[in-house]
Amino acid sequence: MVDSIGTKAGAVTDRRTVPVDPASRVAAVRPVASDAPAVRSAAAEIAAEQAARPPVDAERVSRIRKAIHDNKFPLSPSTIADRLLAFKLDWKSREPS
Repeated sequence: MVDSIGTKAGAVTDRRTVPVDPASRVAAVRPVASDAPAVRSAAAEIAAEQAARPPVDAERVSRIRKAIHDNKFPLSPSTIADRLLAFKLDWKSREPS
């Protein structure tokens, strides 16, 4: 069934206007001291520091390489598959790193 176009129950039908006082003037905006140059320089320093370092933990990589070389690195095919799928589908793994 289709609702009719017209006044519905509970609709406001009294639309009288009431005079109101004019709004007060808005105070002028005061300038605020800008920290933008300091923030920019700090961000640039952090970016330069991050760019200077490799994006991987070299110590952890060397520990893993040594464990693989000594046949002490635990290989779990299901964990590898889970993490590959999680990486592919941007999921978070439930297993601790």
